[in-house]
Amino acid sequence: MANESGLPQEPHALSAGDVARHLRVQPDVGLAADEIDARLLRHGPNRLPETAPRSWLQRVLDPFRDFMIMVLLAAAVLSGFIGDIADTVAIAVIVLLNAVIAIVQEWRADRAMQALRQLAAPRARVLRDGRMAVVETSQLVLGDVVLLEAGDMIPADLRLHHVAQLRVDESALTGESVTAQKHAAPLPPHALPLPPHALPLGDQANMAFKGTLVTHGRATGIVIATGAATQLGQIAALVRAAGPRSTPLQLRLAAFGKRLSLVVLAICALIFAVGVLRGEPWLLMALTAVSLAVAAIPEALPAVVTVLLALGARAMVRVHALVRRLPAVETLGSVTVICSDKTGTLTLNRMRVKAWRTWGDLPAQQLWRAAALCNDAVPDTAAAAWRGDPTETALVEQAGAEGIDVVALRARQPRAGEIPFDAERKRMTTWHAAADDGANAPPWIAMTKGAPESVLPRCTHVLTRRGAEPLHVHEALDFARSLAAQGMRVLAVAQRDWHEQPWAEAGTVERDMTLLGLVGLLDPPRPEAKQAVAECLAAGIIPVMITGDHPATALAIARELGIAAEGAKALGGAELAAMDAAALRDAVAHVRVYARMDPAQKIRIVAALQANGEFVAMTGDGVNDAPALRAADIGVAMGAGGTDVAREAASLVLLDDNFATIVAAVREGRRIFDNIRKFVRFNMSGNAGAVLILFLAPFVGLPIPLLPIHILWFNMVIDGLPGLALATEPAERGVMQRPPRPPGESVFAHGLWQHALWVGLLIGGLCLGVQAWAAAVGNPHGQTMVFTVLTLAQMAHVMAIRSERESLFTLGLRSNLPLLGAVSLTLALQLGVVYLPLLQPVFHTLPLAPGELAACLGCALLVFAAVEVEKAWRRRAGRAMHAAIGAA
Repeated sequence: MANESGLPQEPHALSAGDVARHLRVQPDVGLAADEIDARLLRHGPNRLPETAPRSWLQRVLDPFRDFMIMVLLAAAVLSGFIGDIADTVAIAVIVLLNAVIAIVQEWRADRAMQALRQLAAPRARVLRDGRMAVVETSQLVLGDVVLLEAGDMIPADLRLHHVAQLRVDESALTGESVTAQKHAAPLPPHALPLPPHALPLGDQANMAFKGTLVTHGRATGIVIATGAATQLGQIAALVRAAGPRSTPLQLRLAAFGKRLSLVVLAICALIFAVGVLRGEPWLLMALTAVSLAVAAIPEALPAVVTVLLALGARAMVRVHALVRRLPAVETLGSVTVICSDKTGTLTLNRMRVKAWRTWGDLPAQQLWRAAALCNDAVPDTAAAAWRGDPTETALVEQAGAEGIDVVALRARQPRAGEIPFDAERKRMTTWHAAADDGANAPPWIAMTKGAPESVLPRCTHVLTRRGAEPLHVHEALDFARSLAAQGMRVLAVAQRDWHEQPWAEAGTVERDMTLLGLVGLLDPPRPEAKQAVAECLAAGIIPVMITGDHPATALAIARELGIAAEGAKALGGAELAAMDAAALRDAVAHVRVYARMDPAQKIRIVAALQANGEFVAMTGDGVNDAPALRAADIGVAMGAGGTDVAREAASLVLLDDNFATIVAAVREGRRIFDNIRKFVRFNMSGNAGAVLILFLAPFVGLPIPLLPIHILWFNMVIDGLPGLALATEPAERGVMQRPPRPPGESVFAHGLWQHALWVGLLIGGLCLGVQAWAAAVGNPHGQTMVFTVLTLAQMAHVMAIRSERESLFTLGLRSNLPLLGAVSLTLALQLGVVYLPLLQPVFHTLPLAPGELAACLGCALLVFAAVEVEKAWRRRAGRAMHAAIGAA
């Protein structure tokens, strides 16, 4: 049965020539231009499957599905029905603003992700019309002949045609950490299980798959699948099939909005009924009830939360993090465990020579000459660096640091032959023309580097300052083990002189060698990682390392960074495989380093941590990591070195693959949630005051204290501008010295609802007191004074609640200039409403005398002082608690 490319069976079972014939391409010439256009039209561009773009209609309608927004729309319809178009317009403006913010932010996120996708192999080298060309990977078509070399990201699924010592890192697709050796021969029939397509990807040695990385050698390959038809595309489609999970913030806000809306609607109905029974005009009471509903329901909350998250997301881009789902910014504030990969996230992903041993100064020069010659790293002139396997680039860089001109050395002693590295031998050998050191010097020299346990038994001598001397193998092995115990990768370098060109058989060449030295290499920790780990621990977050590396290497890095204590042990993959679910739950409570882990075991670790009540962030970069990223409470993908599939599965993408960026994201998440709480505290206290004024006034015999226009002004301007400015409030002092917030914790936790209630009662009582005084003395300015007290009290309140504990006098007025500007503007607008003759008829206000304005200001200062006293009590209680804990 033919597949989508038209091949009659799986391409790995065919010869490369048969594949070329079926795809109508000459491998040495490539496709013609007209054929390329036809195939691109037939099969589409070579892009990974992407989530179907949402229509603009969907984007516009989504913000209106919120329960509070639906209540507001109903209020707008009622307001229009009773003839108050101004109220209808006001509500519509608020709802529209919320929708616009949501749509714009989603559009910006889509644009950012589209740019991020360009990180994955944007160009490829191909043969077309007999000439080499560089093209966008999206323009590759079936039958294209792709040229590969070390360092290339494979741009499509290829049937390899010509291979020269090609090794490919397929860990992103298969999870296998060892590079795969490739060839071009068809797989023998007996190697094919039934059905043919069931052959595991890791066994398809004559295939190269999109998204994997060439680490060694060269090859040409024929494109047999592009876009959605590639193995990477098929996995991506499966990952995207999983639906999104609601975040703690979304769940909390939805529950809060529904409960509050129902309570407010009941109160509004009661106020309407009481007013009508007292003889008030039913139209006025209906309008008052609708206005109160608009004021009391925090309809600005979705907009403010969106703004807060958008500002947080923008700030995180500046520290190299891209938020794919806005609520995930806040979700990070609940993280209790961060499971991080080692390579590239906690470390630099750049091997460096850490230590070496030779038996004399002259042998040191010999060692680095051999390390530079027996090496496949190549210079990258554009980047002024070396390109190739990280271990080999580290060796040539160190050779350069030791004063060796590697390029000139290779020109003088070019490679005449080689026995490439393979996983069984654990070594590689090259031979070169010897340097012209004298008439009796041998014309050839063979150089070998590899694992000490592989190279040292084949050495009989060691080079010292006195020349070659007998080698004590156990002494060299002991030194190698000491380096390995420090987490280093250890290589032995040896050579042998030949009077005739060596044969290509390893058993002949790699024997009776002279040891030149031992080299220890380490992927060093990122400079900022140690501080980031310390910040995690101070914040009550447990950093955990999960890596495919050797346990000794993982533990060395973990101890240096502070993840693991001295004496701690790593849990290996084999040990974990032997554990049942209960045993693993016990283990994850204290294990901080997991080594030699495969992708499936990552999911088990996440599940065990979640079963213990932890809220888990998981980092990953490969296709094989996507299930673990989905399983974690928040998935964190690598943007620089990761795959598109991992990024699609994640909520947060690290553009610099840096662990410190995760910690910065956690800090930002905590700041954002704190500011959301501040807005709720501010909004609900003022709204509670307004509701209490309107609710209690009829019961104490007072006239309606506020008109609908006052309530709408209070809701849109007085609450709106300063409330939005709270989004810019800096992080609280000690934000990363407190434990993570439980995911199910209410927005009203830690005394917020009590604060909103007593401040609302205080504001309401002051307003009613002013109105009662005005009524008693016959002052006609009572309603304007109530309106002004409510406004000034909210301005005093918003300045006082900038911190839940710190005094405003400690914070200073200039530490949040946007909020200071919003409060100043709001005060100016309120004074304009009271004193400008043009606005007085609109708002039904009368100009206040200086004494009356001073009385209103005094009420506001009383609210400010009361909140400052509450914070002082919190600080004193906190100090007492810490003292008691310290004494215990």
